[in-house]
Amino acid sequence: MENPEQVFNGIVHDYAERLYWHVRRMVGSHEDADDLLQDIFLKIWSALPSFRGEAQLFTWVWRIATNETLNWLRKEKVRAALRFASADDLAAQKVAADPYFNGTAAEREIAKAIARLPDKQRQVFLLRWWDELSYEEISAITGTSVGALKASYHLAKEKLQLNLSDTDVSK
Repeated sequence: MENPEQVFNGIVHDYAERLYWHVRRMVGSHEDADDLLQDIFLKIWSALPSFRGEAQLFTWVWRIATNETLNWLRKEKVRAALRFASADDLAAQKVAADPYFNGTAAEREIAKAIARLPDKQRQVFLLRWWDELSYEEISAITGTSVGALKASYHLAKEKLQLNLSDTDVSK
């Protein structure tokens, strides 16, 4: 491997913004995404010597980011349960209260509906719909079969349509 510091700087340069938005869409708030992104880059830095190029760099980086984000979301569910709250409702509340959100009211409602999806469905939906990755790319990132990903995506779309039909997003 060439100079690890140069490789890492290249990863930060090439992927920081896309990773930020990937993580932010999963966690719902700027502060959480910003903190988590620092942890993700620390994980990438520490794992860089073990990267052997068997997967594409993009896939490897996205897998680390996705796994770290899912781990964070699992911890949030535990913290929410200890407060006798719903993690999905708390995630939607973070979207609603995020001072950095600069979308329309309809976009905020969509973001809140996405935040209420179960973690796996949210992950698949965002990777497929927002990041426009193929099911094969998502499979390489998540280690989930293409068939299971298609089913998760379909269920996520149905839940979003149901949740959004209950909300007047035309305000």
